[in-house]
Amino acid sequence: MEKVNLVKNGELRLPPGFRFHPTDEELVVQYLKRKVFSFPLPASIIPEVDVCKSDPWDLPGDLEQERYFFSTKEAKYPNGNRSNRATNSGYWKATGLDKQIITSKGNHVVGMKKTLVFYRGKPPHGSRTDWIMHEYRLLSSSQSQSSMENWVLCRIFLKRRSGAKNGEDSLDNMSSRKGTIFC
Repeated sequence: MEKVNLVKNGELRLPPGFRFHPTDEELVVQYLKRKVFSFPLPASIIPEVDVCKSDPWDLPGDLEQERYFFSTKEAKYPNGNRSNRATNSGYWKATGLDKQIITSKGNHVVGMKKTLVFYRGKPPHGSRTDWIMHEYRLLSSSQSQSSMENWVLCRIFLKRRSGAKNGEDSLDNMSSRKGTIFC
């Protein structure tokens, strides 16, 4: 039986009827951990892409769908721990606290999830967009720390506002809110 590669030109190509909707735990344990330790992946469906070399709308895949990428983190400063998340026309900014990814049995933490929002422009005067990235990483340990810190798995999607089309409010939507009239 031949092995089918489900990624073509960086785009996920699943057969009709199949969906890729992994849980946070599956992303960390079945994909990221296997990638970091060079174990075989369950399926070749997540491409390697440097997500900070391109703006989110320029990354491969269908912009209407969630897109998944293995990426490496680049240090912002030579001797620092901060990541460089600047792109051509903006930057990814972390929001809130990192969330622990716990096994379904609830007995131990397998990774962390950071939520980032894409801003156009230069910090601190960038303008917020509706692009969201969930960055998954393994917990660092004393062994293999450098390879674990370098690889992350990213889920990137365009946040839909309720009743909005293409991430922007329509005039009809705005004028129907609480009797507010827009001219």
